[in-house]
Amino acid sequence: MINSFYRQKIYPFLLKAYYRYLQTSERSLDKAYRAALQIKAIEDEHFNGNKIHLDSTIHSGSVTDYFESDLKRQLKIIRMRLTEFKFSRFFLDESNQKAAKQVGIEYSPPSLILEKLNFIDEVITKYNTFKPDEVAPNTLSPPSKIVPVELTLNPTKLKNPSKNKPDNTPRSKTNATGVLPRSIFNTITRLQIELDPNAEQDVVKNFRNTQKRTIISVRFLLLLIIVPILTHQISKALFVGPIVESYFSKHSEQAKIFLNYEMEEEALTELERFEERIKFKSLISNNEILSQEQMELEVKKKAREIAEEFQQESGNAIKNVFADILSVIAFTWLLLMSKREIAVLKDFFDHVVYGLSDSAKAFIIILFTDIFVGFHSPHGWEVILEGVSRHWGLPANHDFIFLFIATFPVILDTIFKYWIFRYLNRISPSAVATYHNMNE
Repeated sequence: MINSFYRQKIYPFLLKAYYRYLQTSERSLDKAYRAALQIKAIEDEHFNGNKIHLDSTIHSGSVTDYFESDLKRQLKIIRMRLTEFKFSRFFLDESNQKAAKQVGIEYSPPSLILEKLNFIDEVITKYNTFKPDEVAPNTLSPPSKIVPVELTLNPTKLKNPSKNKPDNTPRSKTNATGVLPRSIFNTITRLQIELDPNAEQDVVKNFRNTQKRTIISVRFLLLLIIVPILTHQISKALFVGPIVESYFSKHSEQAKIFLNYEMEEEALTELERFEERIKFKSLISNNEILSQEQMELEVKKKAREIAEEFQQESGNAIKNVFADILSVIAFTWLLLMSKREIAVLKDFFDHVVYGLSDSAKAFIIILFTDIFVGFHSPHGWEVILEGVSRHWGLPANHDFIFLFIATFPVILDTIFKYWIFRYLNRISPSAVATYHNMNE
């Protein structure tokens, strides 16, 4: 029986997997080649055969964000598939090639493979980017999108390598400072813009682009909040809830009433209080004092009610676990399918944050740090962790909670300070100075 099951089920599956492994190199190269063709098609159709300029003024902001997300996705596919192609070619020995020929798998000739690789290299070479560490540390402008930089090879520079070295000679003050103040040139430029007959159209166009960006960002934020909540409630009511309830009804004797010892202690405390309460009412009332049997009947009735209540709470905790997993899956799927919206949302946050005044930035930083890493934050973290434990039916491990409170806010505070020192101090030094003054 085992041999027949192996021949009918396992062996065909293993054989199919082996055939797929033999085709990995061809499949990976084809996918990378198709991704390069898509990039080339976008260049030919929308950028006159040139590279995709993300700072181009030909298209609107939303269209540019769309091209940016598509370009990043295709470049990621090319990198992954080329890595897979290299590894598969490395492990593809002569025995595997002979086995592939026996089953009818034919590999592309080396000339075709080299042609595809050359085409892929020609496409992706245009989009090599500078590393973040290469940016000058004294830059005070807000961080913008990383614009791909085309690498051009100058034959004269190749012949004279000494000319490729950066000029490290210090600039004189006459070179650094112009003869006339910069404000005069800025004023002239502003007057030219105001006298431009197309200035009004540019303002309206910029306003419409900003309006579209705001609408897309707000709608995407609402989706990020609403979709996980709706997924949790709908899955809990339609899928997870009926399955858990049917299991509890079929295995009512085996189902646990209490998922952890804290629930059991809470139920015992509630039952003891009920027993003391009915004794007290019986003693102060003018009626006859309840007998021991009547007391036991009342306590037994209350114990059943408490057991049903905690069994429902245990079932609800199990439902929450599976419903939360589905909510996380829905949230992750939404992020993976909304790369263009994420780029627009990032741009929206950049404009909102950098549009705030220095006092507003300092106020938000102080408020955020005091809530999560301030003096009163341990009480909030304790409430949050206990609530999460109760939501999933887990016992509140106080040792873990105290260890978390002793380490995580400290790590978070260190990250905040490093961010302020490394980035905010470079982008907005006046906001850092205002933050220090308000914090003192």
